[in-house]
Amino acid sequence: MRQIRAGIIGGAGYTGGEMIRLLIRHPNVDIRFIHSKSNAGKPVYSVHEDLLGDTDLTFDADWHSDIDVVFLCVGHGEAKKFLDEFGSAFDGVLIIDLSQDYRLKSEGNTFVYGLPELNREEIRGAQAIANPGCFATAIQLGLLPLAKAGLLSDVYTTGITGSTGAGQGLSPTSHFSWRANNIQAYKTLTHQHLKEVGQSLQQAAGSSEAAIHFTPWRGDFTRGIFVSSQLRCDKSPEEVLALYEDFYRGHPFTIVSHSPISLKQVVNTNKCLIQLEQVGRQLVVHSALDNLLKGASGQAVQNMNLLFGLDETAGLQLKANAF
Repeated sequence: MRQIRAGIIGGAGYTGGEMIRLLIRHPNVDIRFIHSKSNAGKPVYSVHEDLLGDTDLTFDADWHSDIDVVFLCVGHGEAKKFLDEFGSAFDGVLIIDLSQDYRLKSEGNTFVYGLPELNREEIRGAQAIANPGCFATAIQLGLLPLAKAGLLSDVYTTGITGSTGAGQGLSPTSHFSWRANNIQAYKTLTHQHLKEVGQSLQQAAGSSEAAIHFTPWRGDFTRGIFVSSQLRCDKSPEEVLALYEDFYRGHPFTIVSHSPISLKQVVNTNKCLIQLEQVGRQLVVHSALDNLLKGASGQAVQNMNLLFGLDETAGLQLKANAF
């Protein structure tokens, strides 16, 4: 197979940087351009300093359409603006959008929601992919088996995320002096990812009876998400475990653990780990992933692999930081 010609719009941010790191090492990809007006002409390693010695690519103020796939690593609202203005120039180019602009089907768009554990076959034939949100991915992967089995009742979910989840732009709550030795709840019960979570769970269950009550936290670390979802479940622990193992059999990046999971097991990988704990009729589902990889750029590459008929794991066999 010839090399996939890829372009990146918005290469200077966290997700753009992770996209570059993955694609320069991907055996089937040739990066044709990395767009960033504010950094045009500069070496990529001048912004992503860890890439010194890994690539001589430079940022470009222009983009071109003689590519096979384009990754939109831009802020929310910016992907729609870009495609409204320049989308016709990318006719025939596959699009993977990492913003939230096209995730909701109620908005009448034709993007396929890019959660491989739910929509793998639809992704293979898509022209445009809406990459899921990071919290949304962690919550959904924790609950999809229950939704498909019709076992979801009201769910009470708490999740904590690292500072990179807030993007690269500095804000008071992403500054080191605020984050260090600190924790805070935010967007309680109103987080923007709840709509896409509800959409996917309804798709899996065929109904929308369950409600997700979600409290996200800002954590004192840089990357990763750990989510715990609690609900009532009348199935035995053995039945629930079998349900999860059956659902994720054949999905290489979602692993059901028989022992307690931790954040370090997933940071710098494209994995999502899931652990089940049950006391009486109360079930708690823990899920952990790297918000910049399985929650963003890694999942986008996973979707690209499916679009082009590659091994789903190509370029994504990454090493966790054990210590």
